[in-house]
Amino acid sequence: MERTIDPKEKNIGQFVAEDYRTAAIFKKHNIDFCCKGHKTLKEVCEKRGLKQDEILYELETVLNSNSSQSIDYKSWPLDLLIDYIEKKHHRYVEEKTPVLKQFLDKLCKVHGQRHPELFEVNELFIASAVELAAHMKKEELILFPFIKKLFRVKLDPQMVFHTSFVGLENPIAMMMNEHDKEGERFRQIAKLTNDYQAPVDACNTYRATYAMLEEFEKDLHLHIHLENNILFPKAIKLEKQFEI
Repeated sequence: MERTIDPKEKNIGQFVAEDYRTAAIFKKHNIDFCCKGHKTLKEVCEKRGLKQDEILYELETVLNSNSSQSIDYKSWPLDLLIDYIEKKHHRYVEEKTPVLKQFLDKLCKVHGQRHPELFEVNELFIASAVELAAHMKKEELILFPFIKKLFRVKLDPQMVFHTSFVGLENPIAMMMNEHDKEGERFRQIAKLTNDYQAPVDACNTYRATYAMLEEFEKDLHLHIHLENNILFPKAIKLEKQFEI
């Protein structure tokens, strides 16, 4: 008989993996559900002085609602999930990055003297863009094909399995470490931008840029969540079924 997990002992990432609607509750309380999703609700609340019972009540309210808005990513096969991450989230980063670079450069030139924090925001975003581009290529060219091959071999055991590296745990740990760095970078950007609230003297471009940055961060949170809390654990579990 499977042991029922006390919700306070459940990992933040598990809540979100089971129902993505809970992400809004964690976001409201400024709880990181993607990069730090391995921490339990109890650990986070004790460290931050948050009221566990109130957060649990909010989570239960969401989970017990009849809304069907949440996508059950956890039930997707690994190859579909990888294709979705590449086509939805990797492509999003590739499309939005040059636009945001252009807008931030313009803001620095026009508003930088009155708002010097823009220069730091710009530097952080440029660093993130460079790191994310390299990170996604490593996933697309090495890690994801490996996971897809594992998945195909499970479906067809007659397939011959060859790999250029041994074991998923080390490369996945590397990817998760890089996720942590990007999560921290965007926490700094959010702090510098007052959670993407443009100043009173902001022009329309200024406001639009902050709105785009906020959307970029939200997409990144879901992107990292899908990998850290769903794809990677399922891939490691699948790999353990093989002797490689």
